[in-house]
Amino acid sequence: MPVNDLIAKAAIDRRMAEIITPVIEDLGFELVRVRLMSGKESILQIMAERPEGGIEVDDLAEISTAVSATLDVEDPILDAYTLEVSSPGIDRPLTRLKDFATFEGYEAKLETDELIDGRRRFKGELAGVEDDEVLINIEEGTIGLKFEWLSDAKLVLTDDLIKEMLRQRKQAGVLNEDAFDDIETEGSDEEKD
Repeated sequence: MPVNDLIAKAAIDRRMAEIITPVIEDLGFELVRVRLMSGKESILQIMAERPEGGIEVDDLAEISTAVSATLDVEDPILDAYTLEVSSPGIDRPLTRLKDFATFEGYEAKLETDELIDGRRRFKGELAGVEDDEVLINIEEGTIGLKFEWLSDAKLVLTDDLIKEMLRQRKQAGVLNEDAFDDIETEGSDEEKD
């Protein structure tokens, strides 16, 4: 995957993506996002998932081990850092053009580098992809934003999104519905006290 296919504006993030992408893909996963966050302590945050979506704890450990070994050899980060490998989560960042097609019909927040018609932030329902443009239904109607203009994009946590993610996990055999029902039941027994 060419790195310009990933929303990563910082040069170090693009460099990290170049190093990490082949490692993750060799293991059968896809890189969703890489971000080096500097602060009192630097954190290299990597989000990954299976091509069909979803990822398990054991997979994250496998990725962490492989990426650590590669970074030890390449040594692209000068300071000490902590490696954090995670799943994208439900209200996930949208970093690849295909993400906007996959999550068509769901609510998202998009941000652009430059002002577009006097604004940088757009919130609405994703309406798919056309060529290199991300389509989004906002109050004024459907607009197209060039993928390269985007500096940040993420899904908004809604009931519909949660239901869809639970349905997918159940379909993949990951979700034990009996255990989920027990948890739900215990949490809704507040009136008994």
